[in-house]
Amino acid sequence: MSAAFGDEVPLIADRDDLVVTVAPGAGHGAPACFFPDLAAIEVDGVHLDPGVDPATVEPHRVGDRKRYRTAWGLLTHECGHAKHSVWRAPDDAPPGAVAAADLLEESRMEAAQVRRRPGDRYWLRASATNLILADTRASNPATAPTMSPQDAAHSAALLLARVDAGILTRHEVADVERVVRHILGTDTLRKLRTIWRAAHRTADDNATAMIELGRRWCDVIGTDPHQTPDTPDPHATNNGNPTRKASGHGAPSALAKAVTSAASAIGRAVVAEPAPTDPTTQALEARAADGKARQQAQNAATAVFGSGAGTGYDPNARHIRGTRPPGTTEQTAARQLARALTTAGHRERTATKTRSTVPPGRLRMRGAMTADAQRAAGAIPTAEPFTRTTRATVPTPPLRLGIICDVTKSMSAFTGPVASAAWILAHAARHTAVPATTATVVFGAGIVTPITRPGITPAKVTEFGTRWGGHVIDTAISALDGALDLSRPSAARLLVIISDGNFEADNRDRAQTMLDRLRDSGCAVLWLEPAKNGTEPMDGSTVHTLTDPATTARAIGQAATAALSATR
Repeated sequence: MSAAFGDEVPLIADRDDLVVTVAPGAGHGAPACFFPDLAAIEVDGVHLDPGVDPATVEPHRVGDRKRYRTAWGLLTHECGHAKHSVWRAPDDAPPGAVAAADLLEESRMEAAQVRRRPGDRYWLRASATNLILADTRASNPATAPTMSPQDAAHSAALLLARVDAGILTRHEVADVERVVRHILGTDTLRKLRTIWRAAHRTADDNATAMIELGRRWCDVIGTDPHQTPDTPDPHATNNGNPTRKASGHGAPSALAKAVTSAASAIGRAVVAEPAPTDPTTQALEARAADGKARQQAQNAATAVFGSGAGTGYDPNARHIRGTRPPGTTEQTAARQLARALTTAGHRERTATKTRSTVPPGRLRMRGAMTADAQRAAGAIPTAEPFTRTTRATVPTPPLRLGIICDVTKSMSAFTGPVASAAWILAHAARHTAVPATTATVVFGAGIVTPITRPGITPAKVTEFGTRWGGHVIDTAISALDGALDLSRPSAARLLVIISDGNFEADNRDRAQTMLDRLRDSGCAVLWLEPAKNGTEPMDGSTVHTLTDPATTARAIGQAATAALSATR
């Protein structure tokens, strides 16, 4: 893992002499560290995200880095130090001013890094939680920030300054700013902000300017720039917080709570943000997501249609009321639709013209004369005087058609027409010259019931009734996708949904995701809605309002022929 991280460091740090170590216990007590004299970076391996096998990391793929965003963020932070923390404090510099300058360096360096590499902002944000908690020691009650001016200024430099550096947002540190302002006062906070903003504009190698800014920082917060940091002040009581016990076992201060709350907010925001990625990772993730969706669809199809001769639906809550013989009108409609599908599936033969130097083919006089002239000139003839036309038959694309009908109480007027349409389409698929497969399901009362099955032509019309609630439209879509391969772009595909769209929010959200996936794969989606107020068709579907439920079969047939005609 150290080698894999090290291979990417030259691009991030703009240096090729750095040695990277990633291991548990590295970092010398900090989450990560950079040693300028050794040109070495260490990252504590305990910050590798849970569940990540070090042997599987592939940081050369930008999109893979989000799996271990914290460790990669720490590496990026230290690479920023390696590139931009060039200045060195003189040996005779005041130690207090040097410590303040080092504190200002954290946000100054990150500001310079994102100016040079804007894409690193995400990774610096990913490391911010660990760095802030480590630098403020807010996680330890014995060392957590108190309500002293020094601790307030220290917290401001680590959090508020990172807002001006472009790393954090003002909303994320609002509580910290409120507490710091309460401790220091508006005027003092304004002076500190002026100092760290000046640091952000300071060159990487300007040690004099940084030490002077550190001296000004000490003057503003009232500390001695010549005093070694963390030297006890004999005139101070409990680090400026008289309510805090010396043992450190008192309740956390308001500042400590604000710092830990900000760190948590930053962590949540980073997880919610889209991480930088790359085309290879995007393709791998899309392939994995598609495979997962296909497997879920296959499972849903097995549950609904059964794996063999099973019924595929719950006998205790099924919608089927019985069967009846098809009417003459339905038989006629099936034959007419079969002919329409055959016509829509017909493709003209494609003509291809080829030229050659020898027969067979039609002789073109211009080509023959060119060949004679070439031979007369003693050249090898390159002219192609013979033209031949070949015509190839274009195969008819198959058709896959799935129908979903909402059979909750609000859709009772459509049960009869949809039952008829399901039978008509199944028989049209059998008699057309187009290789067609259809299936129809209904949903309601929390279950999905098959009415017609793929590859099976029902002898009779299956009638069904309605029940209350349970709009499992998501399960219905998934089942038809698994049974008919609606998401696989190898055929003319059409999904028809007959519903008013009044679904439960969770079911609707899941169904919308599935519908978007089908649309992206090229599957046409027709939404047949009743002519009433309050309908809510899902996004991405072609909506058709049915004023007469009896025209359901005709509307579906027209959409099927249109989908077949449009497929190439």
